Amino acid sequence: MIAYLYILTTILRKQNLKRKKTNKKTSPMDSFLLLCFFVLSSITSAIQDFCVADLSKPDTPSGYPCKSVTNVTVDDFIFSGLDTPGAPLNFTKASVKAGFVNQFPGLNGLGISLVRADIEPGGFVPIHTHPDGTELIVVMEGTIKAGFISSNANMAYVKTLKKGDAMVFPQGLLHFQVNFGKTNATLIVSFSSPSPGVQNIPLAFFGNNLPSDIVEKINYGLDDAEVKKFKALLGGTN
Repeated sequence: MIAYLYILTTILRKQNLKRKKTNKKTSPMDSFLLLCFFVLSSITSAIQDFCVADLSKPDTPSGYPCKSVTNVTVDDFIFSGLDTPGAPLNFTKASVKAGFVNQFPGLNGLGISLVRADIEPGGFVPIHTHPDGTELIVVMEGTIKAGFISSNANMAYVKTLKKGDAMVFPQGLLHFQVNFGKTNATLIVSFSSPSPGVQNIPLAFFGNNLPSDIVEKINYGLDDAEVKKFKALLGGTN
């Protein structure tokens, strides 16, 4: 960046000397070079080492505002607890310990986050999507079956993963994990966003206040009793 600014400065200086000698007006090229100079200067001045999230202020589409550097400590760049599972998630027999920007302020603006996931035998992570990030899982212990579904052809890509295997789920695509084994499975999961967002598809359908007759209709005539059963299970109403 500094090299570009030096080159532009040199060109602008030479152009200015030529204008003085010939009495010529500023050319469109001169104006363009001048614009480039100011743009690059502003970008250079905006570069900073980090932007630790100020969690006392509202989140924005571009992330949290930066905490004052004088208030930043080493603890903002540390996340502890990946050595133990998170709290179990009801009947799914799975637990998640999240290291998103709200728990790990130093991630703000860096395009990365991580999670520990544990799945008991017979447990599962329901089909879901992350609208704001690609997901990469690494199996640390156990065996799982994992997969995602493409959006253009509804093609399912499913594989049994064992310890040491990794799999990527492209941003926004529906994906899942299931433990059909006999031992606990532990995953370390990373995302290409400090706050990837999540939409749990079963919860979206049944854990809401959408009237049951509409849920039945938009799910190709799903049985009324089944809809009410899942609504009761997932906290839905109507």
